[in-house]
Amino acid sequence: MKRTASAHLALEALAPARLVVSVAVAADAGGSGVAVPGLTAVERLSIGQAGVPVAVREIFDQHGTRLHLADVQAGPVDVEYHVEVTGQAAPASVSEVDLIRYLRPSRYCESDRLGPTGQAEFSGLAGLDLLAGVSSWVGSRLAYVPGASLPTDGAVRTLLARQGVCRDYAHASESAVRAGFGSLRPRPRSRARRAEWGAPRVPARPCRRPGG
Repeated sequence: MKRTASAHLALEALAPARLVVSVAVAADAGGSGVAVPGLTAVERLSIGQAGVPVAVREIFDQHGTRLHLADVQAGPVDVEYHVEVTGQAAPASVSEVDLIRYLRPSRYCESDRLGPTGQAEFSGLAGLDLLAGVSSWVGSRLAYVPGASLPTDGAVRTLLARQGVCRDYAHASESAVRAGFGSLRPRPRSRARRAEWGAPRVPARPCRRPGG
């Protein structure tokens, strides 16, 4: 199987700055280039200003994520990336820490705020059934509208607006999966119920109607 991907970014630096560019395909988890077992990748990345190449340095984040650093001056910046990937990689390993980290709410995936929605829409679903349910649910509620969202928008704002671009679909889907996964877990008793159990009972007083 052969896949291609490309990106072109046209930026304007208002002052000297260090750019952190995250467009490249992932490497193996050990951080040794793009040599993911089972895959062959041929790529090119260029960052330039006024036709002059800017030096790029590569660093690695979690799960083989590759970041590219470039120090630029004020003015237009052009980023070009293209990759051809051939082959099929084995599924990535998952640790117990991953299961904790990637179920927590985050800046753009506010699964805690979407908890009641997850309970209402995906209760009882798990595994591939949960993924299929979330995909269908998000796809039927959002419209793809270029320029409809801001870089700071999260899943909640996207679902309220019912429109967005590719990253908004991703944020909404990931948040819904996290919220749906949480719906499979036992919930603590509500504060009101705990308070009822722990507080002394007060006899109810009859209501008095005006003039009665």
